[in-house]
Parts: sequence; structure tokens; C-alpha cells
Amino acid sequence: MMKISRALISVSDKSNILELAKILQDLNIEIISTGGTASLLIKNNIKVIEVSDYTQFPEMLNGRVKTLHPKIHGGILAQNDNPEHKDTLKKNNIPKIDLVIVNLYPFESTINDPKCTLELAIENIDIGGPTMIRAAAKNYKSVTVLTSPDEYDNFSKELIKNKGQLKESYRFKLAQNAFSHTAHYDKAISNYLSKNDQQIKFPNNLSQIMNKKMDMRYGENPHQEAAFYTEPQIQKGALANFKQIQGKELSFNNLNDSDTAWECVKLFSDPSCVIVKHANPCGVCSAKTMKDAYEGAFLTDPTSAFGGIIAINKEMDTETAKLIMKQFVEVIIAPGYSKESIKIFKAKENIRLLQVEINKLKNQLDFKKIGGGWLVQSGDNHKLDINKCKVVTKLEPSTEQLEDLYFSWQVAQYVKSNAIIFCKGKKTLGVGAGQMSRIDSTRIAAIKAENANISLTNSVVASDAFFPFRDGIDALASYGAKCVIQPGGSLKDDEVIKAADELGLIMLFTGIRHFKH
Repeated sequence: MMKISRALISVSDKSNILELAKILQDLNIEIISTGGTASLLIKNNIKVIEVSDYTQFPEMLNGRVKTLHPKIHGGILAQNDNPEHKDTLKKNNIPKIDLVIVNLYPFESTINDPKCTLELAIENIDIGGPTMIRAAAKNYKSVTVLTSPDEYDNFSKELIKNKGQLKESYRFKLAQNAFSHTAHYDKAISNYLSKNDQQIKFPNNLSQIMNKKMDMRYGENPHQEAAFYTEPQIQKGALANFKQIQGKELSFNNLNDSDTAWECVKLFSDPSCVIVKHANPCGVCSAKTMKDAYEGAFLTDPTSAFGGIIAINKEMDTETAKLIMKQFVEVIIAPGYSKESIKIFKAKENIRLLQVEINKLKNQLDFKKIGGGWLVQSGDNHKLDINKCKVVTKLEPSTEQLEDLYFSWQVAQYVKSNAIIFCKGKKTLGVGAGQMSRIDSTRIAAIKAENANISLTNSVVASDAFFPFRDGIDALASYGAKCVIQPGGSLKDDEVIKAADELGLIMLFTGIRHFKH
């Protein structure tokens, strides 16, 4: 056990600091403090020694230098069981500091303000605070360090229970928290500065800081533990910004599927609906009304839509809500809900209603975990200009066919490869996803359409990658397709184009693919 006799307090977040300081004073613990913290404590009748009086050196450079002094850091870093350290403190008249209570300039909240400038961000980089925290945490055997108001309550209970003394094991735990705190802080600065340097996309050292938003009941399977973490700076329009209006607790799979649905539906400007099951869109439709968009998406594959995720890109209205209520659905995502639609959904309180601002994400990095590392890539944000695609067949598409080709190509971006999407009238007719061969995805898409009693006659098809052989083209024609959009680039392109011409198909090359493994 170690007795606390002297504390240094310097906090940006002053939540609950008065209550803690009063406890310290009641235990006859001497308090040293800085600037605004000292003023607050003095105003509330707490006896304080201001840092400038303690060090006999004034704060300077607009507060940039105030705690960077040997009398402060000598008192923090000296080891209680080191005779040489004790002699050095005595020789230089440096009192021992047993407790450091410090939290840092609000860098993250500063940069989250849309009006934040680079200059303002830099001024909110704390120097003295991290130095004191790291010093105290390094010397945890002789010093206790607190970095968050969340720690105050438990700390106070321990301190009172032990009459001003603390166990080493408890100090060690607080030291762990402290180093996590400074690491998080430094990484936030590093990430911000890197984002402001357009020349740096993939730095030599890459680490992500995440804040735990919630624990989850389990992961993909019940035997897996899981939690949801968010980035410090969450872009507008990101699913992580969701506001839950009603419903059960969100699961790991709920959020994973919801992200696919939300990112896909944001591609469209007309009233649109995307229904996702097992991370794949099973129905997508754009229409004049949201009711028609939902109905079109649902009818693509009613079987798969059961228990699915529904995302729409306009406010949820009464008519659409009434239609959805006829089905079993896990999650609904929308940029807003009418008051009447919320009343309708209350009849099924387990339905999770999420509200997210409609906004496209910019310059996002995509991460995939592998054993011992991460694969990192830029986001698949390519926007196709359908009018610049190369028509490689004798026949050319109509304006209506071009619109459907573009629609199907957008959907393909969010369907797991190998992906085949049949569409007509800005509505999916059949979706084949995640197969080892493209011809199998084609067959599955056709089977889905047949099961839903949907004709593929005069449909258009999007393929997320090239056709390696003509067999895929033969299959598309046999099912009734008239147009195909694909990247091109196969060694067999000539054979594939020839097949399309023989079968009376229109084919466009995009020159870009959309693999989503």
C-alpha cells in the first residue's frame, strides 16, 4: 500500500473534479494545480498551490509552458524505494508527487467541428499533459495517475476505504489506462495530420484508434464474443452515426448487413430500396415512390427478403411502412421517419429502426483482417460514366437500356463476387452472388427469378468481372437477356463478343471491375 500526500491536478474536462478535490482535501492531501483548474478549485474554497508559485517559474507562451519543469517531473518520476532518487529530491528541494490527475486538451472534439482549421487543431495539441501522464504511468509503483472522470468514483471509494492508501495492483491498472489514453491521443493527432497531407495515403506505420460503442450479445455465431467500435471522426452518412428509434439490441450480423444495405442505397437519387440478406443485396429497386421501390425490391426474392435488412434513401412514409409491416424484417434504415410511420412500426417493437443522415463517404480506407496483419486499400468509389462505356457489339443500347445497365452496374458493386445481376425498369429481377464460377452465379440468378415468377425476357445483366468464356453469354441469352455490361479484359474477349453478336446481344465494356470478396 502507498499513502498519497500530494496531488497535481490539471484537467481540461472538469466534470466531477470538484467532488474529487474535496475528498482529497478531507484526507489532508496537498493539491497543486494549473490555470483554469486552479481557479475553479480556489473559487470553491479548495486550498490549492498554483503551479507557478510551486515552481517559482511563471506560465509562459500563452500557457504552452507551465508544467514542463524539473520540480514537477522530478516529483513525479522519483521512485519511492530508490535511495539515490530520495537524495536527489532532498538536495534540490523537490517534494514528491504521489497523485497525478490530468486529462488533455480536447483535440478530437476540436477536429470534429466542421469549422476546425489546421491552426486551431494544432493549438489543441497538448504537450505538458501527455508528458505528465506518461511520467506518472511509468512510475506507477510510486505514483497514481487518473486520466478520465470515469475513473474518479472508483478511485475515491478505494482511497476512502484504504484511508488515503492504494494497492500497487490498482495503480498498475490505472497506468495501463493512462498509456492507452496517450496512445489514443497521439494517434488521433497523427491520423488528422496524415489526412491533411494529401500525399500520404498509406503511411509506413498504420494504426487505427477505435472507441467502443457497445458490447454485443455475440459475434457471427453464438460462441463468438463481439463488440462494436467506432472511429473517432465518423463521417456524416456513415452507418456508425445511427440513431436507434426503436427495437431490440443490434447484433453483429445486423450491423454487418446494414452497412451493405446503407452504402448501396446511397448510390441512387430516385426513391430507392435495398434489401440485404447475409451481406448480399437480394432485391434493389428505384421508382417514383418509395412504396413502389420497396415493393419492387421485395418481389425480386421474397424468400430471401424474409428476416432481411431494409434500407431506403428517402424519409419513411406511411404507405411504405404499412407494406413492410406485412413482412418479417430485422432492421430498417432510413434518413428519416414520418411520425405516422413510427406509430405503425410500434406494433412490432422488436423491429430495429435506424436513422442515418444520407451522405456519401469520402476517402475511406477499406480493411480486411488476415492472420498476423491487415490488407488495406482505398474504397471502391469509382463512379461510372455510362456514356463513356465502350459498346463492343454490332447492336447498340437504347436510352432505357442504358439506364438499366447503369442501375445494374451500381448494384453489382455491393454483391459478392462472382456477381450476376439481371435487371429491368431499374429493378433487380435475379441476383447470383458469391459463387466460385460466374456461370453458376448466372444460373442461380435465373433460378431466383423463376422461383419469384419473374420473366427475364428483354432484361439487362451486370457482371462484376469479365466473362472468361462464352458459356456465360450463351446462358444469359437463353434466359432472355438482351444487354450485358461487364469490365472486359479477358483473353477470350473476342470469343465473348462474337458470341454476343451471334445471339443478338448488346454488350458494353466498362474497363473497370467491382470485385467484392
